Order: sequence, then C-alpha cells, then structure tokens
Amino acid sequence: MSAHDNHAHGAAGESHGSVKSYLIGFVLAAVLTIIPFWVVMSGGMSSFATGAVIVVAGILQLLVHLVFFLHLDRSSAARWNVNAGMFTLVVIGIIVLGTLWVMWNMNAHMMH
Repeated sequence: MSAHDNHAHGAAGESHGSVKSYLIGFVLAAVLTIIPFWVVMSGGMSSFATGAVIVVAGILQLLVHLVFFLHLDRSSAARWNVNAGMFTLVVIGIIVLGTLWVMWNMNAHMMH
C-alpha cells in the first residue's frame, strides 16, 4: 500500500463513523426536516417566523451532515475541508450578492 493510499483511508485505528453516529445523524436530520415541514403545514406562525424556523433548521441540518456524515472534526485534514468549504461559501455569497446588487441597480435605473 502506498503512502497516498494510507493517507486517503486514514491511519490505523481511525474510524470513519460508527453505526451509532450514523443513526444519531439520521435521526437529527429527520427531525430537522420534519420540524420545518410541520411549521409550514400547520400555518400557525407568521411568515417571518416560519422563514426563520426554516433557515435555522437548514443551518442546523447542514452542521449535522458535516459532523455525522462527512466526519468533519478538529483534525488537520478536516480543517482543510472546512477552509475549502468556507472559501466556496464566500465565492457563492459574492456571486449571489453581486447579482442581486446588479439587478437592483438595473431595475432602479431603468424605471426612471
């Protein structure tokens, strides 16, 4: 086995996840899917509160997936993955916010 193969599959004794951790992740992900679905279907909250529940549940579900399924922890390899993910989010944010800014300016200036 080459050094690259050993690094890619982790050091001896390193676990990629147990059945227990996968089940915990699955239950948390299911609950974080059911809660916003129930909030929307019940219709008992204001539009803002419903949107806030959906956004918070989505962020929490993202974190659950990163920890329980992608196994991002405090190891150096995971830190590089987090850095790459953060860079990706920054680029996507720049693209989305830049697009919204350009479209808003175009709308504002074309309506005069």
